[in-house]
Amino acid sequence: MKIAVNTRLLIKDKLEGIGWFTYESFKRIVISHPEHEFYFIFDRKFNKEFVFADNVTPIVIGPPARHQILHYIWFEISIPRILKKINPDVFISPDSYLSLSSKYPDLIVIHDLNFEHFPKHMPWRASKYYRYFTPRFAKKANRIATVSEFSKGDIIKKYGIAPEKIDVVYNGSGDKFKPVPEIVKKNTKQQFADGCDYFVFVGALNPRKNLSNIFKAFDSFKSNNQTNIKFVVVGEKMYWSGDIKSTYDKMKYKDDVIFSGRLEPDVLCNVVGSSVGLVFPSFFEGFGIPIIEAFNAEVPVITSNVTSMPEIAGDAAMLVNPVSVEQIASAMFKISSDSEYARSLVEKGKLRREDFSWERTSENVWRSIEKVILNDK
Repeated sequence: MKIAVNTRLLIKDKLEGIGWFTYESFKRIVISHPEHEFYFIFDRKFNKEFVFADNVTPIVIGPPARHQILHYIWFEISIPRILKKINPDVFISPDSYLSLSSKYPDLIVIHDLNFEHFPKHMPWRASKYYRYFTPRFAKKANRIATVSEFSKGDIIKKYGIAPEKIDVVYNGSGDKFKPVPEIVKKNTKQQFADGCDYFVFVGALNPRKNLSNIFKAFDSFKSNNQTNIKFVVVGEKMYWSGDIKSTYDKMKYKDDVIFSGRLEPDVLCNVVGSSVGLVFPSFFEGFGIPIIEAFNAEVPVITSNVTSMPEIAGDAAMLVNPVSVEQIASAMFKISSDSEYARSLVEKGKLRREDFSWERTSENVWRSIEKVILNDK
């Protein structure tokens, strides 16, 4: 078979959530299926490390698709042209975009519909583009994969897609996330938190990640408890304005908030594994990979009781109402002051993490691919 894959988000040293999904899934798929030909389609010069095996042919087509006008040109003009040359049995797009002009069978991975629920949490143009095109992508696709039962239900409800057309392919977690030795913990705390204990947040500084309420909760936690615990924020400041910046500027304990920026995987593993716990009470997640990463690093997790997060965390995390500053602050106090309870969450996390692996993700993605080719529901 000839299998064409949109790999434009495989970018050296810049892999984000969807990029990691693409990397971890297709690295395993191409190696497991040497009998098939894979065509990886990039929108700019690629790194050779993304050519995972001899059965991968990399192709570069322009223009680099990094904003809405170029997205449209790349998917509606460049992609159909290259697919006509390849003549694939299936075209796979793991980044929620698709070509409406392509005539070949296709599989799209729609990770979530956050833009439908929180359209103001992203630039106006991007929000409008997603809301206009995504329902059309969903209806056009031969098959859809998504990363949680919650997201599957959301796609069904919002776009009227038949349930049998959608497969759930849970995310995995990086193999590097594991318990951190005490000496590494000590050095990491010294490097990032002046030697103090700290909570950690991982994610883009986007309004839907709920940084404003987390900042308020951390202030409340510090105000009501004599503690030198700090708060390390890992991620790029995508939308550092409005409510997030305003809340931070008003914090009493903002000097105890450390912004690390984006971290390389090895460093990130140490930062998560050395923390008191992960604070991740987002307003909306299609999956929430940091939850599983924290389970693998064996640290307690605070997350939300809405969207996909209860499904992913199960009983292995403290679930809070993301709009309740009091609940988030109380969860911080509980985890930092009750070591026995914190250990119980870690033990539950060890069990829960067994349900998520990139091996399982890749196997489920492959089943979806086969269903497209066999036209099987």
